[in-house]
Amino acid sequence: MKIVFMGTPGFAAPALRALVEAGHEVRLVVTQPDRPKGRSGKPVPPPVKELAESLNLPVFQPERVRKPEAIEEIRKTSPDALVVAAFGQIFPKALLDVPRLGCFNIHASLLPAYRGAAPINWAIINGEEKTGITIMLMDEGMDTGAILTAEETPILPEDTAGTLTERLSGIGAGLVVKALAGFEAGRITPARQDDSRATFAPILKKETGRIDWTKTARGIESMVRGLDPWPGAYTYLAGKMLRIWKAEILPSPTGGRGWRAAPGEGEIFPGEIISAGKDGIVASAGEGAVVLEEIQPEGGRRMKAREYLAGHKISPGERLG
Repeated sequence: MKIVFMGTPGFAAPALRALVEAGHEVRLVVTQPDRPKGRSGKPVPPPVKELAESLNLPVFQPERVRKPEAIEEIRKTSPDALVVAAFGQIFPKALLDVPRLGCFNIHASLLPAYRGAAPINWAIINGEEKTGITIMLMDEGMDTGAILTAEETPILPEDTAGTLTERLSGIGAGLVVKALAGFEAGRITPARQDDSRATFAPILKKETGRIDWTKTARGIESMVRGLDPWPGAYTYLAGKMLRIWKAEILPSPTGGRGWRAAPGEGEIFPGEIISAGKDGIVASAGEGAVVLEEIQPEGGRRMKAREYLAGHKISPGERLG
């Protein structure tokens, strides 16, 4: 087929490579503009652009894809299909109507669950045991288009948003190639989504990462994994930000809310340090406790908690948050 590929981050790159290797004619790669990154502020090309250039594919980087001139640039390629993966912008009807077969979106959830910008993150944060990839035909709604095919994968206990993204991107690459072939041959019939079962995955912001210590230990541990690598979970200790990159669950010995250090002692407040030693920093949650194993102090690097404790004293009774 004659394809226009639209994507921006690393999640989208394997799909572009798979389309080329499957023999499709990728006439244009549309990706977002280079953005400043790091302390230098130097513009950095998105991963999809880097891959496209290595494959000698033409690249188009409009600021807004809904502008008439951007739509016209895509229309000039006369595509059979648009293949979209994490492009990051809403498409107008004028663009959706351009390709002969339609716009095929690679979405990182089992729709209608987790429609929206951050399905991988929220699936982990909410403690889901499985997720997957859905290939759908795009319409004007937010991830509301008809489903062509889907593939499920478990969310492993050690998965972060980073590791799960990498696994799902590989699944999506293979699945979209199969969906294109099956749809054109008439072997796949689009199926409407059940809107009554829809859940949502809103865009992440930096403040999404602030830990609420009244949540359960499991909820906090899931949040840490779901926000790694961005924006990262964080709290405050003695007025300074402390990022949390790895945490483990330590169930409450009472089996109920809060934590009791020993029989007869008062309840420890959520966010209160229980102990700090070679195994990490133990902090009380709303139910149970968490062991902070990998942290990043304000202005410092990512490190094991025991490394931090070698040069900084943290005493039981201090409060996080």
